[in-house]
Amino acid sequence: MNKFPLWKHFLVLFVLAIGLLYSAPNLYPPDHAIQISGESGGKNLGDAVLNKALRALAKEGIAVKASEQEERSLLIRLSDSGDQLRAKAVIETALLHKYVVALNLASTTPQWLVNIGAEPMKLGLDLSGGVHFLLEVDTDFAIQKRMDGYKSQVKKLLREERIRGIIDEQGLELSGKFKTEELRSKAKAVISEELRDLTVNESESNGLFWIHWSLGENLRKTIADEAVAQNLTALRNRVNELGVSEPLVQRQGAGRIVVELPGVQDSATAKRIIGKTANLEFRMESDGKGGSETFKFRGENSRRASAALERTVIISGDQVSTASTSFDENGRAQVNITLDGQGGKQMHAATKSNIGRNLGVLFIERKFRVKTSVDENGEQVVEKIPYYQKQIISLATVQAALGVQFRITGLDSPFEARELALLLRAGALAAPVDFVEERTIGPSLGAENIELGLNAVIFGMAIVLIFMLIYYRVFGFAANLALMMNIVMLIGVMSMISATLTLPGIAGVVLTVGMAVDANVLIFARIREELKNGLSPQQAISAGYDRAFVTIMDANITTLLVAVILYAVGTGPIKGFAVTLAIGIITSMFTSIIATRSIISVVYGNRPIKKLAI
Repeated sequence: MNKFPLWKHFLVLFVLAIGLLYSAPNLYPPDHAIQISGESGGKNLGDAVLNKALRALAKEGIAVKASEQEERSLLIRLSDSGDQLRAKAVIETALLHKYVVALNLASTTPQWLVNIGAEPMKLGLDLSGGVHFLLEVDTDFAIQKRMDGYKSQVKKLLREERIRGIIDEQGLELSGKFKTEELRSKAKAVISEELRDLTVNESESNGLFWIHWSLGENLRKTIADEAVAQNLTALRNRVNELGVSEPLVQRQGAGRIVVELPGVQDSATAKRIIGKTANLEFRMESDGKGGSETFKFRGENSRRASAALERTVIISGDQVSTASTSFDENGRAQVNITLDGQGGKQMHAATKSNIGRNLGVLFIERKFRVKTSVDENGEQVVEKIPYYQKQIISLATVQAALGVQFRITGLDSPFEARELALLLRAGALAAPVDFVEERTIGPSLGAENIELGLNAVIFGMAIVLIFMLIYYRVFGFAANLALMMNIVMLIGVMSMISATLTLPGIAGVVLTVGMAVDANVLIFARIREELKNGLSPQQAISAGYDRAFVTIMDANITTLLVAVILYAVGTGPIKGFAVTLAIGIITSMFTSIIATRSIISVVYGNRPIKKLAI
């Protein structure tokens, strides 16, 4: 007889219920919104900022659907999606560019679904668009930074060789002034041996002997290329830390980088993390014997206003291999740091010989001063002038020689600690980046092509459903129900794992539909054969499912292996297709073999029947 356990019926209903529950959020499209947050993750925004932004939008006639104050940011939902870019510009001007103002897609999913972890499926750039950033790398900064390093090396080499001279830096040129030609010759020989990249010229003036070291055109181009390449790697790491699905981070031209984030929900955080230039420097507190610099303490709870640190940098944030956050014994946020091998050696050597002295941690952040003026047409012009803010976040006594692992405290909040740890893990930017362009982008293949593609899927499914119903009758009806269940389960699983649906992913859905129907065709054809061989209807159903199982399993496993290989070696759209195909294979196996069997069992039961509608 054709026996089907009761628990399998309940399993089918349970899986269907879970699929419906987690696919339901896709029925709620997001609102186009503007998100406002501080330059630092720990900065709180009050009602005054929100009211100022709302007044500016009302003045420009931009309709606001709703506004809400979140824990660390403000969210303004717009009534018309076409107003999003204009609203961003209006708010930035009203707030004098003192806050991070970013585009956002605000979720409209009911809270009860959010509470159980049900969120809408993410759509790729080719379906829903996303956020596009065009970044300009300040390559001049990288070149100047390299020149500053050469200056320090030149001074160190001359000091070690006891060659007296005055070294001065003017732009991208170093000048060495010596009293005798012999000193100049010695300096030239020493520097040329160590720093072969620099172009050397000599001159004489007023009885003094000069050497001019400069960066050649090829060297400047190489430094600029290296800065863009390092920034590209760091930005990719930062985007990966943000957890954005299928992002695009690629170089454009000589000094620009394009970052595209599909379906971003919190673009304010993304913009702040992507563009933030923050680093650390570890220096000993000055003992009054050498050169020093005075810096203010960061934070309102500091016991001292400022402290003098030595100019010599022990290590910087570039030598951090990993960083994580936790809390100290007083419940304050801290960042746990692990250095690379070279950084650990330098830190150990410096602290071993300075036990009892204070070690300072200097936080360096690139910020902007806003300068407003009126042009010749009487319009207000806002100019953002970059500068570097250097503040001490920690000054602690060295109790013992430090190694590769230690911790730093003194941050304002856990949010800021997490951001700093993220930046240190992702790697420091070789040069600052400026946002040249920010915009939302539509489907890359055009709305019309997307609509045609979806229509093709719908019409194709309709034809399959009609064919199965006509050709296999009751069994075709069961296959159609299972096919619809398969689609619901596929969407539910992709939503649960936060997979991104792209246009190639839709192709994977179509292939899944075909494979699901193919499995049912194999089963139904086998049942017909068993009926012709003289088995009773109930026996034919049982034999058809049991004997077709091996064939279906072999076919699906080989396809699943192909999907895994495509995901492993593919990128972007290929991965999107592979993910959809792999999930679809698993769900179609369940619906084709178990769900249809459950439906057929309900229709025919374990009762004697003379004929099957197949």
